[in-house]
Amino acid sequence: MNSSANPKRKWDRNDLPQGAEKVVAVQEMFDAIAPRYNFVNRLMTFGLDRKWRSRTIDSLLLPLGSRVLDLASGTGDLCIALRENGFTPLSIDISLGMLEADKSRVPRSQADIQKLPFPNASVDGITCGFALRNLENLQTFFNEIARVTRFKGRIALLDVGVPTSRFVRFGNSIYFGKIVPLIGGIFADRAAYKYLPRSVAYLPSPLIITQMLEGSGFADVKHEQLSGGLTQLFTATRN
Repeated sequence: MNSSANPKRKWDRNDLPQGAEKVVAVQEMFDAIAPRYNFVNRLMTFGLDRKWRSRTIDSLLLPLGSRVLDLASGTGDLCIALRENGFTPLSIDISLGMLEADKSRVPRSQADIQKLPFPNASVDGITCGFALRNLENLQTFFNEIARVTRFKGRIALLDVGVPTSRFVRFGNSIYFGKIVPLIGGIFADRAAYKYLPRSVAYLPSPLIITQMLEGSGFADVKHEQLSGGLTQLFTATRN
């Protein structure tokens, strides 16, 4: 896809969109890259995405059969892994393009994950992979997942990270900031894969995210760096 074909696209800009404009930009961007998303994701992570998903699911610590919402589910990789591990997943994403590319064969729904169409305390657990930085308001999201998660339910939120090692951080900045957009440009949409590395700037520090989760009603909040900090995982229990 030629990233210059539509210069008005909201993600194809030097500045990062905010507020409602960000919601629209994220939805349109993922609709655009959905057909090649899995292939590019495997390629640019060297397959490490499978390891990160496995760790995310292991950290749920829920009994078999638990009902787990996978939010910003994309093409369904986490849902597939959740089902293979004995859980009952439901796939939720704002991008219709992603849901149409979903190969998980689990129940799915298009919805804004900051306004979930589920009753209070109706699910046992929640997973969310690489979407925190794409949300309009993190505190609203944390309040919403607290609302639908039952008492003692568990959440596991995975996203990119900023490595603490100076050496790893430097290498990651070159790869994520320069190489990934090239890969994305060859196989999907260069502008989208240029936006995704820059979107890390949306994320607050781990300490602030921890405090936000605690303020929303979660306890035992833990932050874990994976693969030297290339990604990070937040886990917590509903109070």
